[in-house]
Amino acid sequence: MDAISVLSFWDLIHAKFCLIFIAVFLTLTYILKRRSPKKLPPGPWSLPFIGDILRIDATKIHFQLAKFAEQYGDIFTIHLGTRIVVLNGLKRLKEAFIEHGENFVDRPSFPLAEDIVRNNGLVVSNGYAWKQQRRFALMTLKNFGLGKKSLESSIQVESKWLSEAFRNEQGQPFEPQFVINNAVSNIICCLVFGDRFEYTDQQFQYLLRLMNEAFCLEGSSWAQLYNAFPWIMRKVPGPHQKIFEHWDKVISFVKLKIKEHKNDWDPSVPRDYIDCFLAEMEKWKNDVDAGFNEENLCFCTLDLFVAGTETTSTTLNWGLLFMIKYPDVQEKVRAEIDHVIGQSRLPSMADRPNMPYTDAVIHEIQRMGNILPLNVARMAVKDMQIGEYIIPKGTMVMATLSSVLFDASEWETPQTFNPGHFLDAEGNFRRRDAFMPFSAGKRVCLGEQLARMELFLFFTSLLQRFTFSPPPGVEPCLEYRMGAIHSPKPYKLCAVPH
Repeated sequence: MDAISVLSFWDLIHAKFCLIFIAVFLTLTYILKRRSPKKLPPGPWSLPFIGDILRIDATKIHFQLAKFAEQYGDIFTIHLGTRIVVLNGLKRLKEAFIEHGENFVDRPSFPLAEDIVRNNGLVVSNGYAWKQQRRFALMTLKNFGLGKKSLESSIQVESKWLSEAFRNEQGQPFEPQFVINNAVSNIICCLVFGDRFEYTDQQFQYLLRLMNEAFCLEGSSWAQLYNAFPWIMRKVPGPHQKIFEHWDKVISFVKLKIKEHKNDWDPSVPRDYIDCFLAEMEKWKNDVDAGFNEENLCFCTLDLFVAGTETTSTTLNWGLLFMIKYPDVQEKVRAEIDHVIGQSRLPSMADRPNMPYTDAVIHEIQRMGNILPLNVARMAVKDMQIGEYIIPKGTMVMATLSSVLFDASEWETPQTFNPGHFLDAEGNFRRRDAFMPFSAGKRVCLGEQLARMELFLFFTSLLQRFTFSPPPGVEPCLEYRMGAIHSPKPYKLCAVPH
């Protein structure tokens, strides 16, 4: 063997040794870094670097977390790019978010959200800025009619436009998803932008479809990988890049609306949320930490627009699907509408106390629709003891709403669509502690009151005017799409006018 061969041989050995050393070093570093603190909730053994990503299917994650709960109990730990403590069931959710709500008020940092909104807005912001923005949003929405007769009238008018769109289908099969999205979105658009959008507005319909696709992609494995390995995924092509493309277009739309408002703004006559925010910017100009700046105006407006569109419209889409799946339930709702309201006037919120069965059906639609099965994650502000375990400061906490809405110890027939869950022996409506579709505690959905009003008025007005059925020869299917929200797969129905 000549000298060059010997040197090459030792270079090869040296290179292999270096690679082995680096691999062992990184693995040990990972293990030491991820070493579980004392009294951390148990969970499956996680692989180095990738955690539990390979064992969790993003489209079935709510079912898989339920399986882990059967194995490890109502509080356990998984790793998806970061440590996550998962809480299951009504008892654990109330213990964390209500009894210790102040200690679970923050949101964790998600790379996907950071890269879209840079931790601005209402949903993912924290601390002082979040408190000021939430306070301002609630106050402003109330000033523009939230919970008042004026907003109820707006929803009633929109329900007439929606019914007209359904009537134009002449009883033939059609997909209701995006016309419902448009109708629901128009309510928050009036509050935020000061205007509604016609169902024939192609640009607005395009935006609704972009938002819907972005929501689907945000619950995919690609998004999961992005949050786990952002430094890699930012440079890798794939469907996750569409998320940013879609939100860029929606954000551009919001920025355009803000620009239009600035051009004809009259501080003495505020028309909507944007106008009020512009006035607030001047009041808070010496307190930059409160977040009253134009960038945050964009993202707060985006949050209100998106949340006020997708969640309620998805629930209504589930509602019509359940009605064609269970025609006997639909018939009972229609009978109650005929008895209490009749056909000569629009439904109003004053009717709800006199319509216990309809109210029970709407609540059961929300329970079974389960549109946010994983809730929106929170973060431990400090080391916290929940049960016998310690959740370390900074840990992401996921209190799954599916585990509450389908808890066998709380519901008589948890897996069955059963309006009786919300009725007592005399047929009166009854409230249930385990009904938490809007979450709980200090981060409870700020649009809950609006959503409840919209669901009742839109749902009853549609069933007042139409009989819904599946297309001839089609058996309704309750299959779902799991994205950022849990929604029904696209379906068709027939709406036959009364």
